[in-house]
Amino acid sequence: MFVVYFFENKNLLLTQLLQRVPSVGEDLKIKGRKGKVSSVTSVDEQKFQVQIVLETVNKNKLAAVVDNSKKKKR
Repeated sequence: MFVVYFFENKNLLLTQLLQRVPSVGEDLKIKGRKGKVSSVTSVDEQKFQVQIVLETVNKNKLAAVVDNSKKKKR
């Protein structure tokens, strides 16, 4: 069993106890966000730090489309 620390830049995202250490280039999903492993460094023989590059989330803010034909007429 290995202790794996997942980092994005210098921010700690997640710490897990895993049976297998992820490899470089592997696709992961952490906290509902997709990411790719950029580097893996060994701190101890059972502790590993994994750097992840997360995909950016595009929140499209659509303008509210108002359908005037359905409004009540006076």
